[in-house]
Formats: sequence, C-alpha cells, structure tokens
Amino acid sequence: MPRVSVFNSPLLLGFDEIEQILERISRSGDDGYPPYNIERLEPSKQGERIRITLAVAGFGPDELDISITDNQLTIRGKRAEDGERSYLHRGIAARQFQRAFVLADGMDVESADLENGILSLRLLRPTPETLIRKIKINANGA
Repeated sequence: MPRVSVFNSPLLLGFDEIEQILERISRSGDDGYPPYNIERLEPSKQGERIRITLAVAGFGPDELDISITDNQLTIRGKRAEDGERSYLHRGIAARQFQRAFVLADGMDVESADLENGILSLRLLRPTPETLIRKIKINANGA
C-alpha cells in the first residue's frame, strides 16, 4: 500500500528535505542509552544557545566521536573490551552507542567538553535575518 505524505500538497513546494528528516528520525531506534538532557541556555546577541549533555561514564575523549553530516549531529562511543578483568558483577555499561540529533539549518556546535563522565555540547542557532525580496512584474511586450 503506498504511503501518503502531507508533503505531496502542491502548496508545500521544496519541503522534500523535511520529509526525509522526519523519516530519518522515525528510523533511528531509541534504546535510552546513554541518557541525555537538552537545555535552553540564556540567549546571546548571536542567537539561541542550547546545551546537550550525555552521561558517558567510563568513556574517555579518545573513545568518543562527534560529527555533523547533512545537519545530523552524531555522537558515537566505542570502548575497547577489557579482557584482562574477571567481573563478579558488571553493572557499569560499557557498550558502544550512537546518539543522533537533527539540527536546524545554521545551527553549529560551539564546543564539546568531557568532565566527570558527562559530555556537554554547546550549540548555537543564529538569529535568522528577516529577508524581504520584491519580485519585479514584467508587463506583456516589455
């Protein structure tokens, strides 16, 4: 059965990318690991500031990777297996993870810090400029 999309409306021109983003979000599974927070910080003259914090206890900076591809912020963590230890109980998660966030156009990561098992990313969304463009109407024969 074919899927019907609201973006097929003739009034929504050029919104194909939004539909693709929504599909990407729906496909990404969310197992809840690692837990994270998203906070709105005090706005600045440059625009809105946002902080994403992830609980990544046990991961070092060399075991984390942060990248942005096509407006998707991806945070990956991969630890090397520690084969030398013999655990009686292992309650601290050490599995690899991937967490993705779709960013609005113009958003950028200002910094990423790792302290006490918390990875903190500061993002900036610049204030968009209001753009008004006048369209010239050509008269017939001119």
